[in-house]
Amino acid sequence: MSKVSNRTKIATALVGALALAGSNLVVADPLTDVQKADSRIHAEAAASQQKVDKYYDQAQDMQFEYGSVADERESLKSYNDYVAGLVADQENSMQLIQGDINGVDKLRQGVVPLMFKMVDALEQFVKLDLPFNTQVRTERVENLKTVLNTAEVTLAEKYRLILDAYSIEREYGNFVAVETGKLALNGKEVLVDFFHLGRIALYAQSLDQKTAWMFDAESQTWNELEDSYLRDLTKGIRIARKQGALDLFALPIPAAETAQ
Repeated sequence: MSKVSNRTKIATALVGALALAGSNLVVADPLTDVQKADSRIHAEAAASQQKVDKYYDQAQDMQFEYGSVADERESLKSYNDYVAGLVADQENSMQLIQGDINGVDKLRQGVVPLMFKMVDALEQFVKLDLPFNTQVRTERVENLKTVLNTAEVTLAEKYRLILDAYSIEREYGNFVAVETGKLALNGKEVLVDFFHLGRIALYAQSLDQKTAWMFDAESQTWNELEDSYLRDLTKGIRIARKQGALDLFALPIPAAETAQ
């Protein structure tokens, strides 16, 4: 009986051991599943986070690109507005220039006849004025006539040359001058020094300083001066040539009506 009991105990112990071992196996399977599920959840969460980070980065890039495009658009708009202003100003300038061009023909129609009148008036003035530098002044007028009929010379240059001639004639009235030339008297030519006091008076003195004359603009003749004026005329000629010191000298002058 004791043997049976012992066998029974051993069998019972084996069954219990097997039962315990079986119960451990059964408990271990759900724990593993939980761990696997947890790992899977973490992996999916990590993958989801990567996607979120990726989309966030893309969103940031898109936002930056949008900002750049917006800035470029504003810059282009400002530039376009600037160019539009320049174009408008250029169009306005072109209209003004075109207006000036349209007025050139009218200007020519007015200026060209005026220039011919100015040259004619200058020629007449030289003929009526005191006969000093006659050849030079006459040649200047003739040159102006030639220039007026020359196509190669611009209208502006022609007008400038006429004004220069008028300026030279004006200056003749502001200084004294001496030139040596020939004076025609009684069918003879006498070598003399011509001395002119601006446009007030014109004198001539023989080179031997023994005879002198004064031009009479009214009669267009030369009248002989009294010998008492010879010394003063010589002094004036020397002063004009800068051969003598400045000094006073007395000479007769035409009456005011004649001088005009």
